[in-house]
Amino acid sequence: MTQVLGLTGGIATGKSTADEFFKKQNIPIIDSDKIAYKIMDIGKPAYQKVKLIFGDEFLNEDKSINRKKLGHLVFSDSKELKKLNDITHPLIYQEIQEKIQVEKNKKTPLVIVDAPVLFESGGQKYCDATLVITLSLDVQLKRLMVRNNLTKNEAMNRINSQMPLAQKEKLATYVVDNTGTIKELENNLAKILKKMCEV
Repeated sequence: MTQVLGLTGGIATGKSTADEFFKKQNIPIIDSDKIAYKIMDIGKPAYQKVKLIFGDEFLNEDKSINRKKLGHLVFSDSKELKKLNDITHPLIYQEIQEKIQVEKNKKTPLVIVDAPVLFESGGQKYCDATLVITLSLDVQLKRLMVRNNLTKNEAMNRINSQMPLAQKEKLATYVVDNTGTIKELENNLAKILKKMCEV
């Protein structure tokens, strides 16, 4: 039986580091961010809808979507973010389900679905268990500002566009605090893998 572990957390809490650990264990990862990026390419399913709803002013000269400009809009206006999510989430989960099925057909023991807004989008229904990577807000804010070269205000807008981490922690099967070192994070992830193998 294939188990599906939904990996989530807040922006800049360390999901990518967790992904790297799982990759080293040869566990396949379905990355919803990569899917979200791909479906907005020219000619892909979300492209026409985004162009129609947000307008040509969100296109680059080559007619591709200006993701930076669109990101700036949606992360500062929850109504605009909802419009974008209504376009992209169904398409993302359609592809996630297809990829899960491929792993089930191969009888893969465990597959990770990395989805930053797993709970916000109802994605936990496709998972057997969920894991939240968490951090204190001040550390999260500092990491995000450095990583994405954002102002404090821009970084807070992005953090606030997601469900609060405390709320995600209550919904999750497993919670790992990523305030320490990468080694500590990996040790905690290894313990979760052990627990899942015992199920």
